[in-house]
Amino acid sequence: MEKVYQPNERRFVVVDGGPDDLDYTYECYRSRRARLSCGHHATPSSLTDLCTRQLNEGKSSFSCDTCGAALPYDEVRIKALLTPEEKEHFEKTLAFNATKTNPDTKICPGCNTSVARRQLSNLSVNCRVCTKRTGQPFEFCWQCLKKWKGNRSRTDRCDNDGCCNEALKTLKTCPVVIFQDIKDISSCPSIRACPTCGALLKHSGKMCKNITCTRCKIQFCFVCLQLTSKCLPTSNYFTPCAIPVAPRQTSIPQWNKD
Repeated sequence: MEKVYQPNERRFVVVDGGPDDLDYTYECYRSRRARLSCGHHATPSSLTDLCTRQLNEGKSSFSCDTCGAALPYDEVRIKALLTPEEKEHFEKTLAFNATKTNPDTKICPGCNTSVARRQLSNLSVNCRVCTKRTGQPFEFCWQCLKKWKGNRSRTDRCDNDGCCNEALKTLKTCPVVIFQDIKDISSCPSIRACPTCGALLKHSGKMCKNITCTRCKIQFCFVCLQLTSKCLPTSNYFTPCAIPVAPRQTSIPQWNKD
């Protein structure tokens, strides 16, 4: 169904022609453009398509395709006329992309700003922006990204239904990778957590078995999870490792930047 602005959305819609106080009809708003915070314009469909493409590119925030200015999620949600399904998809993908590119930050479910966690052993995180805005402490779960429920200082989960570690779930359920240029390697998961920093990385199956982490820039073997410098002396880029395929990971390595 085509996305169309309604007359009650005139506060941000650019309507060509007619006095400002004209009571525009539904048809007058077909394919009209929204005035973005950066000053440029977009239809609800074009804004949805732009932000969907940026999500698919792995971005954890939105920006204007013309000038590059940041577009807050709250603005996108309203001006793109996101459906409930689109909102859920956008919010989950934003959070996943933020975790993938920078595991040290998450998107607050209250204000959709990036929040860093001070205590790595505590899943309950306080958002300063929401706390300042509402005048009351606002805490959310680092794992399920919902408003915190239950006792604090927990490391496993909060009391929200379905709370689980999505990264570990991904590592557990991802399909195996089929290496096109390496024979005799099977049962290797297609997604691994970098053994140095914990960032989730996916192997396409093309080229060699080694991969360079996009976050910490360390190269390691995707098959045995050893650093490339330790794997290569007993094998090469296109042959099986001297040790068996590393099993699916059950924990996320913490990056010690020191």
